[in-house]
Amino acid sequence: FLLSVPLRAVAVLLLVGLTWLLVNTLFGGASGSSVRHFFSGKRNAETRPRRYKCGLSAPCPPKHLAFRLVSGAANVIGPKICLEDKMLMSSVKNNVGRGLNIALVNGVTGELLDTKPFDMWAGDISDLLKFIRPLHEGTLVFVASFDDAATKMNDESRRLFDDLGSTAVRELAFRDSWVFVGAKGIENKSPFEQRMKNSKNSNKYEGWPESLEMDGCIPLRPPLEG
Repeated sequence: FLLSVPLRAVAVLLLVGLTWLLVNTLFGGASGSSVRHFFSGKRNAETRPRRYKCGLSAPCPPKHLAFRLVSGAANVIGPKICLEDKMLMSSVKNNVGRGLNIALVNGVTGELLDTKPFDMWAGDISDLLKFIRPLHEGTLVFVASFDDAATKMNDESRRLFDDLGSTAVRELAFRDSWVFVGAKGIENKSPFEQRMKNSKNSNKYEGWPESLEMDGCIPLRPPLEG
């Protein structure tokens, strides 16, 4: 049977009303807010943990440098050195190698000065000595090991790192994992250092200890007088 004109009008009005209620429920009320967030992705953004420079869990104070060091994993995965959310050294940048991976940074401005890997298994220790002997006062030194960091170490190289604030370098041995941040002219020992000893009984990888990861905030030093 065909609906009369009045009944047809009522049906249209009911359809419009139901449509309005549905739209209002989805996009108008409190539940509508949830739907809008679902489609816009805003809720996911709000619940996702905030990421700070170099992946730190909290921001660094003003006039501090955010950093993260990751030593190499066995002889397979290369190390990483991140500073102020910029990757200074990594396998992706193709500027790391077996041994010690070192980045030099101006401790007053935070400017990158140089990066270089040193092969401590088959390399020449004199290359490392020439690199760290002439450092200027206040230079920050970031170090991440890969594979073997100690075979070529001699008394002078250990003393130079000791002068930069290291304590672990005295005992650093074959295939130990090591991450360290020191500075030329540091008055006390550096608080930024970790060493994992190569031990057959505790190694995570066959023949190598686990990779080390360290992050933190380093205060910029005031300009040197004179």
